[in-house]
Amino acid sequence: MHVAVSKAPDSRKWREFYRAAILEPDSTKLPERIAEAEKALVQRARELFQKTGDNIEEEQALDDAMYVLHGLRSTCKRNLNMSERNPEGFGSYENGNLVNCWLLPTPN
Repeated sequence: MHVAVSKAPDSRKWREFYRAAILEPDSTKLPERIAEAEKALVQRARELFQKTGDNIEEEQALDDAMYVLHGLRSTCKRNLNMSERNPEGFGSYENGNLVNCWLLPTPN
């Protein structure tokens, strides 16, 4: 038997934040979008933890989404570390927080 993934408003909210993060074209907004998506995913995971019933498909989707966001954030940080050796840079920090991330070098 196939159980459809919940499309309840609570389920759609985290998906919207996740989609906004992975599709964000503006590198200056990417760290903020990632943080917003991570917060929405954690909030939904907590809701599902307290909810009765079979939520395994959505829980797996949350795990998968968090994995992707972690990879995206790691890529930003790695590129930022590379920028320390490259004057053109790939991103920037402000007050210890990643505030700008370029996944690719900016064109000249």
